[in-house]
Amino acid sequence: MAEPSTRTVERALLLLGTVCDRGSVTLADAARDAGLSASTALRLLRTLEGTGFVRRDDDGYRPGMRVVQLGAQALSHESLVSLSEGALERLVDSTGESAYLNVPSHDGHGIYLAVREGTHSVRHTSWVGRSIPLEGSAAGAVLAGSTPDEGFVVVRNGIESDVTAIAAPVLSGGRVIASLSVVVPSYRIDDDGAQRIGREVAAEAACILAPASPIDIPTPGVPE
Repeated sequence: MAEPSTRTVERALLLLGTVCDRGSVTLADAARDAGLSASTALRLLRTLEGTGFVRRDDDGYRPGMRVVQLGAQALSHESLVSLSEGALERLVDSTGESAYLNVPSHDGHGIYLAVREGTHSVRHTSWVGRSIPLEGSAAGAVLAGSTPDEGFVVVRNGIESDVTAIAAPVLSGGRVIASLSVVVPSYRIDDDGAQRIGREVAAEAACILAPASPIDIPTPGVPE
């Protein structure tokens, strides 16, 4: 006899919660944590995998991009985006270039949560909801904890050719929870300009949560 649909949904959500809580989990551990038989857990995990909510690798099951995308949409209405609005607007006013807020996902990527587009006719357009690899991008370097002592990262021709990105970390309790960045067509910026914008981005990023107390935004899979 087939189990009621509500029970199936409940079990699938329990499994999804286990995968998200652990970050990476084997079939046996997922089944045990959710109180399910291995066969039931496998069937539900395959369904979740097919719909993008989990993905499978050599270590077991991890949260899929669909979870990350939904999380980004939810976070876009929460406090971090609201707190960054002033910084994004000031950076656009000061530089004329597009400014972004980016957070890490579970699978070695960053997700763009918010943007203020620049005022130039040629400008970088909105990437809200898009994911990027941490490697090879300014925002990714920041999210991976690779910001140098000067407080910002400059990457030319990283994810996109002919584009220069300048990013700085947003910290909570000493932990990188987001990246604030400005993205500029490379022909419009030289090294001195990149350094100047970098200092502005770093200053704005440092003020987003100050003097607020640390907020609990998880950064799974990203070094603290």
